Amino acid sequence: MPQRVFALPRQESLFPPAVLNPFVQEVHLTTADKIRLLLVGSVLVPLRVLCLTVLLVLSWPLAAIATLCGPTKGTRQPIKGWRRCLGHAVVSCAGRAFFFFMGFRMTVKGKRVSSKEAPILAVAPHSSFFDGIVCVIAGLPSTVSRSENLATPVFGRFLRCLQPVLVSRLDPDSRKNTILEIERRATSCGEWPQVLIFPEGTCTNRSCLITFKQGAFIPGVPVQPVLLRYPNRHDTVTWTWQGYKARDILLLTLSQLYTNVEVEFLPPHVPTEEEKQLPSLFANRVRDTMATALGVPVTDHTYEDCRLMISAGELTLPMEAGLVEFTKISRKLNLKWDNIKKELEGFAAIANESKGGRIGIEEFAKFLKLPISPALNELFTLFDRNGDGTVDFREYVIGLTVLCRPANTKGTIQMLFKLFDVDDDGRITQEEFTSLLRSSLGVPDLDVTKLFQDIDADGSGKITYTEFEDFALKHPEYGKLFTTYLELQRHHALHSGDTDPAAAPPTNTVSPEAEDSASDKKED
Repeated sequence: MPQRVFALPRQESLFPPAVLNPFVQEVHLTTADKIRLLLVGSVLVPLRVLCLTVLLVLSWPLAAIATLCGPTKGTRQPIKGWRRCLGHAVVSCAGRAFFFFMGFRMTVKGKRVSSKEAPILAVAPHSSFFDGIVCVIAGLPSTVSRSENLATPVFGRFLRCLQPVLVSRLDPDSRKNTILEIERRATSCGEWPQVLIFPEGTCTNRSCLITFKQGAFIPGVPVQPVLLRYPNRHDTVTWTWQGYKARDILLLTLSQLYTNVEVEFLPPHVPTEEEKQLPSLFANRVRDTMATALGVPVTDHTYEDCRLMISAGELTLPMEAGLVEFTKISRKLNLKWDNIKKELEGFAAIANESKGGRIGIEEFAKFLKLPISPALNELFTLFDRNGDGTVDFREYVIGLTVLCRPANTKGTIQMLFKLFDVDDDGRITQEEFTSLLRSSLGVPDLDVTKLFQDIDADGSGKITYTEFEDFALKHPEYGKLFTTYLELQRHHALHSGDTDPAAAPPTNTVSPEAEDSASDKKED
């Protein structure tokens, strides 16, 4: 039997991230730490809560006066005159007192420039609701906030004093309008305060900088990077998707004698003409500058990875199974979030019975209802990009897209159906199906009864083209295996000197050269 012509990518591509999970935070407290927190917290927490309550009671009326009769859904003009002075003074003083009473010790490095020099402040890494402290230190710039937050009791009044750029979940044009509003304020030549943005868009554990969203960089104006650090023995401030809840974070932080926070203003980044035209390039260069100053790597994770983590948990997979570096995967493989979410459901169907949410060759074979054979081993090796003997969800998505889906074009499916339909009667019998798969996979005693029954949706004992096409499109994992017979034909034709075009696979099938080319195109 001729040797199979499976192609391994010539080079590694879509490298795994340097940081496996930036959305998880674990705080390891010793027994002594817990006892100390309990003793200290029993005194500090009630005292601090009392001070914060008194502060809010005294400052809220002044904030209410400053925003009295003001718009509840944002404004097109900046607050001026005595309202601006009162609102600025109240929020500034109350903000500093608020964090002081919570035990925060602030250290400021660098110098904040004026709104004319840098209309936008880009703050990272974003890891906690305590990051609002940077607004106080940065002179109360405008922020981007959900419109619902303006209606929040007490704190909504303080937020109105900042005149935030509002985002509405109910408005389908909210993202476009938000970007336009940021651009309008950023190009107002200092009429508006600076706009402060957390470009990561979600909280991480500060082990890296994830993908920066482009909203802060689309206006093409100078951006001043601002770094946030929390240099403490115990990290009680980080609020991620996996870890302590907000209530626990607040209680642990209030139980500390003090919490150090360091804010560093880097020199403004003035965009080049190229960066003005390519906001993604502008964002990446600012991120690289900030990552270098922080001494951390960058990754292509984004908020969509968090959504996939939640979906993985709902499918009883480990939450980290959903991490794929969405930005990189979607860009290189041209996949949308819904596509990857669908693949996650397929992956869960295979991996649910395995340990750790990874697929081994046994689970792979069981799912495909085929025995472990050389052909199946070769296919599994193509999926297993790091060679550790298992396939995680990231490798699974790449394998399906690069290796299997190109084989499932309509033309290829039609050709494969004709190959299986030996007597050309428009239907595939179990004998025809078994015979060809035995030849393709090199397994003479192959039992494919269960697989045949799955494809034969109406249970007629024969597979129609509609049933075959529907199965091939819904189960792309079989694409590479089904085209093995075509590869064997091609291999035989090349080595026998046969130049008959019918002996070679059609041009729309996946060949080793085409696969290598696809791999190279998706190279990092």
